[in-house]
Amino acid sequence: MSPAGVIASASLTTWLCFLAMCLGMFMAILDIQIVVTSLPAIASSLGIPESRMSWIQTTYLVAEVVAIPLTGVLTRALSLRGLFLIAIAVFTVASIACAMATGFDSLVAARAVQGLAGGCLIPLVFSSVFLLFPVRQQGVATTIAGALAVLAPTLGPVIGGYITETATWPWLFLVNVGPGIVAFAVAARFAPRTGSNPALLRQLDWMAVVCLAVGLGALEIALKEAPAHGWTSPVSLALLATFAIAAAGFFARSLRHAMPVVDLRLMADRNFSIACASSFLFGIGLFSAVYLMSVFLALVRDHGPLTIGTIMLVTGATQLFIAPLVVQLELRYDARYLTALGFGTFAVGLAMSGWQTRMTDFDEMFGAQVVRGVGIMLCLIPPTRLALGMLPAARVPDGSALFNLMRNLGGAIGIALVDTVIWQRTGHHANALADKLRAADPVAAKFVGIPLHLLPAPGRVPTAEEVKLAEPLVKAAGLTMAINEAWLLVAAITAVGLVIIPFAKRQGHTPVGSEMPAKLGGTRTQQIR
Repeated sequence: MSPAGVIASASLTTWLCFLAMCLGMFMAILDIQIVVTSLPAIASSLGIPESRMSWIQTTYLVAEVVAIPLTGVLTRALSLRGLFLIAIAVFTVASIACAMATGFDSLVAARAVQGLAGGCLIPLVFSSVFLLFPVRQQGVATTIAGALAVLAPTLGPVIGGYITETATWPWLFLVNVGPGIVAFAVAARFAPRTGSNPALLRQLDWMAVVCLAVGLGALEIALKEAPAHGWTSPVSLALLATFAIAAAGFFARSLRHAMPVVDLRLMADRNFSIACASSFLFGIGLFSAVYLMSVFLALVRDHGPLTIGTIMLVTGATQLFIAPLVVQLELRYDARYLTALGFGTFAVGLAMSGWQTRMTDFDEMFGAQVVRGVGIMLCLIPPTRLALGMLPAARVPDGSALFNLMRNLGGAIGIALVDTVIWQRTGHHANALADKLRAADPVAAKFVGIPLHLLPAPGRVPTAEEVKLAEPLVKAAGLTMAINEAWLLVAAITAVGLVIIPFAKRQGHTPVGSEMPAKLGGTRTQQIR
């Protein structure tokens, strides 16, 4: 037997299999941003009311976050190869079904299936890094997977905007079909033919699965609705209560059942639990940054999806440029130090955007995006090793599922948090700026963009025409100030990563329990059959 931890070098077929899996993961993540930037076009074509439009996206996200923690047990039952082939096939077929949808119900149903399949593809890739590759190549594999995972949200608005402007809305989903077929064909030919154990599914605690689905679904919907309706509204409180009850039931059953949905005992490992906490914080920063940039460029700068995506490419380009250096650093230095450096850099990059004006655009955003791009790669690659690098091979699928779930939950909570700041603070800042303009405050006038000679004299009431001209400028300035507060808040939260990382233990590069069970690994000869 040749376990992945001691194999001298992965074969070409292993790399082809891995790249195919990365392609599937990339399309699953890309699909989220492609669709979200083009929701108005989809809703208009299918006659979907604006009040229901967001459910096209919410349905996918809820299904995805439910599927992620199930990936570990599904991998053990169906094997890495089997689950990937099923997931990529279902994702591709569901994409076709989305493109053929004739109304709200059919589209939402197809999106739910698509989200369930897409949610499996993400943790599968990170599991494969530690199941298919020797230690010295895991850094390269993690970098490829990580770069694609964070590049997809950056490219999404560009691709979505281009499709919206040049083609019909079904192509927002049909774009997945070609890559899906390629990924399926390559993985079917080259993926390791390891043993499966479908009987595990009969032993699974299905009541815990129901608790997981209900709890995470309620939390995702609550995070979406609370910023608009208020965190203390009856709807929000009911959803949060549902989440709390379902979560309690899930934890109670998972700690007692012989075949838990997720092996929560992994959290007893200090490094794994700290890595999961860092993944949660990273998710808050990563998803919030994409969201805040999109909101600012769309509502303040009045840019279209294609222009927004083009501006945001700076972060993705920086990630690709810095990735080889991060790989070399990851092989030479302690993952704890690199992770701390990453969170510090990322927090600085987030804070740099907290001083925007109404006229801030590509040039002013460039430096902050570069700093964030460097920080993102350092926040992704070393923590992945911290979380999964020392786990026995049989526990890597569960570990990958939990690790990726924490990042997605962090992202959902981060977006809800900044959305709440924007909703609650924009009006406050706009009213304060209006009062200052009435008092002929030159600093406020400069920030809003009103020439000083147009300010009313002290004591003079502005005319209706002056108010009408100034109102959109004041609202844009108030929104800018609220977004700035959100940037600084997210930066402060991300900086918490610097506090928790010192509690992690130093670890080497030799996995514990490196022997690979036949159901997950097998010999290299078996893997390439």
